[in-house]
Amino acid sequence: MKNNLPLLTLLGLLAIGCNESARQVADTNDEAAATTTVASTVLKPALQSITAADLLKRTKVLASDAFEGRAPGSAGEDSTVNYLTRQFKQLGLQPGNPDGTYVQNVPMVGFTPQPKASFEAGGKTISLTFPTDYVALTRRFVPSIDVTNSDMVFVGYGIVAPEYGWDDYKDVDVKGKTIVMLINDPPVPAPGNAGQLDSTIFGGKAMTYYGRWTYKYEIAAQKGAAAAIIIHETGPAGYPYEVISGSHSRENFDINNPNKNMDRAKVEAWITTDKAQQLFTAAGKNFAQLKQAALQKDFKPVPLNAKANFSIKNKLREIQSRNVIAKLEGADPKLKEEYVVYSAHWDHLGKDPSLKGDQVYNGALDNASGTAGLLELAEAFTKLPQKPKRSILFLAVTGEEKGLLGSKYYATNPLYPLNKTLADINMDVLNAYGPTEDVTVIGYGNSTLEDVLAQEAKSQKRHIVPESSPENGSFYRSDHFEFAKQGVPALYAESGVVARNQPADYVKKWQENYTAKDYHKVSDEVRDDWNLDGAVEDLQLFFRVGLRVANTPKYPEWKEGTEFKAKRDASLSGTNSASASR
Repeated sequence: MKNNLPLLTLLGLLAIGCNESARQVADTNDEAAATTTVASTVLKPALQSITAADLLKRTKVLASDAFEGRAPGSAGEDSTVNYLTRQFKQLGLQPGNPDGTYVQNVPMVGFTPQPKASFEAGGKTISLTFPTDYVALTRRFVPSIDVTNSDMVFVGYGIVAPEYGWDDYKDVDVKGKTIVMLINDPPVPAPGNAGQLDSTIFGGKAMTYYGRWTYKYEIAAQKGAAAAIIIHETGPAGYPYEVISGSHSRENFDINNPNKNMDRAKVEAWITTDKAQQLFTAAGKNFAQLKQAALQKDFKPVPLNAKANFSIKNKLREIQSRNVIAKLEGADPKLKEEYVVYSAHWDHLGKDPSLKGDQVYNGALDNASGTAGLLELAEAFTKLPQKPKRSILFLAVTGEEKGLLGSKYYATNPLYPLNKTLADINMDVLNAYGPTEDVTVIGYGNSTLEDVLAQEAKSQKRHIVPESSPENGSFYRSDHFEFAKQGVPALYAESGVVARNQPADYVKKWQENYTAKDYHKVSDEVRDDWNLDGAVEDLQLFFRVGLRVANTPKYPEWKEGTEFKAKRDASLSGTNSASASR
């Protein structure tokens, strides 16, 4: 092979296995164009195996009432795991677990809260109705928990970020108290620039992990708070309160661990904005003014002169949930012990017998579609005339809806070394509204994987764009994040916002309608008006990206300044550093 081949030619040769015919093509005068043609011909059977009809067929199975909403620890889980295992076997893929099975057991504890709560402020009792006004649970694996006459303190956004000189807990001891926090991280105004956000702090418009609810509860526990309450606001959250009440008012799960989560706060709760305003008014505080004050570094916690009372009965059960994993072993003896992961969560919210009429949360788009897409990708890789150099893992994880539990368990108990895992490419809610001219990157600017995505998108005459609402923190809300936390470069992309041959606001309206009417509701079902052609384009693009990463010598990298780079650099130091820099 010539050393001066154009980059596009080199990548094309890698994708088709560097066979002799490719070398002959590369020696022609129009090397790049010829190689692209050959590569497209070789990839054609794989790409064409990804179809809207097959994607719809698989989605219908997973989203059927027979699967009962695919809740962990249910008959729906058994049906889902059995279906995925059969599909992987039929495709001829190897068991993904080195023990010879297609499953990784994920030990969990299920807990169903039955809470009672009230606030006392200004001589008044503020009653709270579960789950319309609030949800409250305890992640401690105990049958009951009580928080009585607990002093309440408003702690702004509930963040301690030394790198930004930010501490919402300054000058206060919250041990044994109930803290009340705002959602997300603070949208700090830019100095002297009205209407703009300060891009040097908390990512500007984009949310950082400090804004994620999981962080807020984690720091509350570290500070010794008895109870931690987040005030839900639909705009900043990006979803209505019903998403919270629907998810947290029924059985929840956490990974079973030796300490039974006794290091967590006793109570983790959400309240509606209306109830928060009622509380602050009764306590003689101005909610709007305190929200504004919380945008400043010099903000100090504000005692509310109020008391909180929680009593939670906890129904507990231990279960063995399962991740499902299959493997396509790489063709290169030297590289087959290195891996590219495709991930999607198979679980949804299950079945709620207390509902009248439809009781099944089918989760058709979220995420039967992504799981069906995982199977489509697995099939596509089996259609290649020559396997990729590195191994490909297809990972369907449990418990995403309960806090990214399956991906967290895999990332902390990996079946294959993470320092030899080049990338995770994640799928969560595929496009049912048709082809787009662009591709949205969630967490834009994080890794070189998006550079690969941008280059491969050109083959579809598409381009990549940042997410339109980074303040909603979508990068921290799906399974790729657990890989990122452990340093593995992760790509989470989806169809863009400019639909082909549609009005300019078509996608925006479609997504807003889905979020308002179907997201985490029983109405998330397969619909006759779906157009999955855009989902097919996305899957074909993800296929190209994963194949290229699997064949390209250099490892993907986190970009400078990202919060995951240091961990990755440390994991690659030593035995794997040579491979990463090839």
